[in-house]
Amino acid sequence: MIERLKQLLGISADDDAKDILVQFALDDVESVILNYCNLSAVPDGLKTTWLRMALELYRNENLGSVEGSKYVSNISEGDSSVSFKTNYSDFKDSLLKNYIAQLNMYRRLRK
Repeated sequence: MIERLKQLLGISADDDAKDILVQFALDDVESVILNYCNLSAVPDGLKTTWLRMALELYRNENLGSVEGSKYVSNISEGDSSVSFKTNYSDFKDSLLKNYIAQLNMYRRLRK
């Protein structure tokens, strides 16, 4: 799974420097899927969704960067004020929403 995600990210198979970050993205998304669907393992039908979610997580959270990704949230002209916001909170909330339809097909009730 890590090799497939590296290919999708454009990371060379020989480049081991980012393996821990790629594995973190896969593990984090796996945890989200398992917790949301109440499963003990990711089913084969969700493998592509798992990869897509990990790909988005890796790219949008700017894994491996000290600062993380930021964007301008507010600009004021009088006395020049610029506010920044991290992408993390918005992205983490939207990650699950983008894949709810696929995940709901495998979701089970808790016992």
